Amino acid sequence: MLHIGCCGFPVGFSRYVRELRTAEVQRTFYRIPGRKTVERWKEKAPAEFIFTVKAWQGITHPATSPTYRRSGLVLPDETKGQLGHFQPTEPVFEGWRETRELARILGAPVILLQAPPSFRETAGNEENLRGFFSGIDRGNVRIALELRSPWDRAKLLDLCREFDLIHCVDPFGDTPVTGSPSYMRLHGSPPGKRMYAYRYTAEDLAWLRDRILGLRRKGDLYCLFNNLSMWDDALAFRDMLSLPPVEPGS
Repeated sequence: MLHIGCCGFPVGFSRYVRELRTAEVQRTFYRIPGRKTVERWKEKAPAEFIFTVKAWQGITHPATSPTYRRSGLVLPDETKGQLGHFQPTEPVFEGWRETRELARILGAPVILLQAPPSFRETAGNEENLRGFFSGIDRGNVRIALELRSPWDRAKLLDLCREFDLIHCVDPFGDTPVTGSPSYMRLHGSPPGKRMYAYRYTAEDLAWLRDRILGLRRKGDLYCLFNNLSMWDDALAFRDMLSLPPVEPGS
């Protein structure tokens, strides 16, 4: 199945779940929300609604990242150096366990791990990836890995095969090394454009439709918009593919 949605909720929750069937939860990246909050999200969404979850930033982003300021988190000094870049440390593993538990409550089939641009291809970072993925219990959830700096594709394919990862890409800028299922995040960044401020044109969406139809195999394909006009673009793409909105009360 093709799952179209947004990274976050750009409109009110009730309106969102009436119109789209899928959302990537962003709040979990900045700080881990309370269990009751997550349970309310699940209760208020239609039964067929699909949540995916963006993993807590402490797994992927060093404590020097400006994303921590947005979260309002105050980190203990002794913990700061142990966070980010998939370091196989107890604070990172605890962040994974908490993220996985929220994914379980939501019935999320996929957790996204988005590395920052500073997570470059080095021997140390590759060692961190192997140590992290070897040390976690993922349960039944699939993991999508989004790398924001270039990595050797052959090495990346080996890592994805070894640890059963989904290679997450922006389809306007890259092609995944893995097949189905597929997980795509659209950052508003066709080549030469203005990143998040970019609004996708009908021609862009037609290109995306043809690209996606060419990639679809037996597994699910997640297509999640992450630009400023994500709501309008996701609806336009849904309508282009003739996907009906969720019926209220279903």
